[in-house]
Amino acid sequence: MTREIRIGWTLMLCLSCLPALGGDTSGEIQYLLDSIGQSNCSFIRNGAVHGAAEAESHLRMKYTRGKSRISTADQFIEHVASKSSWTGNPYYIDCPDAERQPAGGWLTDRLTSYREKL
Repeated sequence: MTREIRIGWTLMLCLSCLPALGGDTSGEIQYLLDSIGQSNCSFIRNGAVHGAAEAESHLRMKYTRGKSRISTADQFIEHVASKSSWTGNPYYIDCPDAERQPAGGWLTDRLTSYREKL
């Protein structure tokens, strides 16, 4: 193998290790999506009330479509899960025994708790 090929392979190997060093937040995003789907909360999107499973499905679809532009869980919350990309209206979460709140805040709280456990 030539020196250039060895350097190229070494560089590719090093770059493939970057997600393991903290660059990959897909686990955090998956956790947030699972949290939504497993909650007993209602989700208000553009004035309509949706169940938790439907909300998870909708946000998963939005994330799949915009995945190339989302590299962190914080970006997922800000650009996918907090508001309608069509109307710009914020999403809200209405959970039993709690006041309705913006979805972004609800998800940020869950992400903070998740990170504290690591």
